[in-house]
Amino acid sequence: MAHLPDNPDLDQLRTRARELQRAIRRDDPGYALTSAQRDLAREHGFASWPRLVRHVQTVVARRWTLDETRPADTAADTFLDLACLTYQRDESGNAHRAHEMLASAPHLRAANVATAAVTADVPALRELLARDPSAARKTVGPFGWTPLMYLAYGRLDTDLGDCLESARLLLAAGAEVNDGRFFAGLATPFTVLTGVCGGGERDQPPHPHVLHLARLLLEAGADANDGQAVYNRMFDTDDTVYALLLDHGLGRGDGGPWRAALPDVLPAPADIVGGLLAWAVTHDQRDRVELLASHGIDVAAPLPDGRRPIDVAVGNGHAALAHRLTALGAAMPTLTPEEAFVAAVLAGDTAAVADTSAEVVSAVRAARPALMVWAAAHGRVDAANMLCDNGFDIDAMGRSDVEVDQPWQTALHTAVERDDASMVARLLDLGADPSIADARFDSTPAQWARHLGHDDLVDLFEA
Repeated sequence: MAHLPDNPDLDQLRTRARELQRAIRRDDPGYALTSAQRDLAREHGFASWPRLVRHVQTVVARRWTLDETRPADTAADTFLDLACLTYQRDESGNAHRAHEMLASAPHLRAANVATAAVTADVPALRELLARDPSAARKTVGPFGWTPLMYLAYGRLDTDLGDCLESARLLLAAGAEVNDGRFFAGLATPFTVLTGVCGGGERDQPPHPHVLHLARLLLEAGADANDGQAVYNRMFDTDDTVYALLLDHGLGRGDGGPWRAALPDVLPAPADIVGGLLAWAVTHDQRDRVELLASHGIDVAAPLPDGRRPIDVAVGNGHAALAHRLTALGAAMPTLTPEEAFVAAVLAGDTAAVADTSAEVVSAVRAARPALMVWAAAHGRVDAANMLCDNGFDIDAMGRSDVEVDQPWQTALHTAVERDDASMVARLLDLGADPSIADARFDSTPAQWARHLGHDDLVDLFEA
């Protein structure tokens, strides 16, 4: 099945359908355009051509792509741009700049409903909505969002009570609690709840009042099966947001209005939770597994990819997690010799590694050439030692987030990414080459350390 491209274009899909029809009609003169459209839709995982069309139209109508070249129309637009999380820029100093704008131009608070919402100026918001209640549902500002979206993605330090009251005023005026946009044309919507929860691959900050505001939204009808919010938060070990989502229906129900609009693409609630569980058992997040189990999630059942959680835990050397999963009803797996070697290495079982035949070790080296990167991702210094002793390439390139030997970065890059000084020191002692640049950013581990602000690691490289 071919993946539908991000930012799908309906005209391009129509052209492809016509091209497919012409190609097949050479051998089958009766092959109609409707048949080509149906086959193209199924190729991309849609039940029918009308379902594919509806999907593309839904994404295009609510697509969110920042135009870096377009100047802001007004000072209010500039302010909203700085005040909100955008997932496309370095937001670290933007909120401070937005506060500076407010200090010099306090009238911006009441410039429109969105600025009043993001600053939690309750009197201004109440007055603006009294003049025009429909403003709570209108798009405005630099991103074409509704005011509730700006409030959710706002990162200003506001008063808790005023922030919650602002949200209540917008909802009472008809703001859509499940509003959302398709970031860069991706198929999973970034919703109001997504914005409040924050997080992501760059560890973007949550809303300053994340738990209180998320609870208010959930109680007002926001669907807890928010796939993007669940994904964004899983890189962090803080489970407070997940506890709140689970209390309000995460993993249950029909998936809400967004899954109803995009049934061929968005996962079912059980699969959203299954993906969260898969990440937890892969990365030894024991507290998260316990949280899921305490909310009735079957942590012994197969994951969306067919593997069992305990298989993943054992295969990654997470012995304590595997023991807990057996207590929760999972049966210990039977491993192949190759799987047993990987599990022993990652668990630091020197005796089992020493007992492994050379043929098995050779097979694992061929199948998992970047296993050193995965050991560094888990902070397993003993594993790095054993892999080096068994001939694994210390400078092999792999990924640090999933078990894929995609050539992204070395184990040394990964140790820097984790701010793991002991791993960095040991890899350097074992002969890791600090001059190798990664494949995505073309930077050395020392350059990563400087960029990430890990000064102690910079000193290690300089030494």
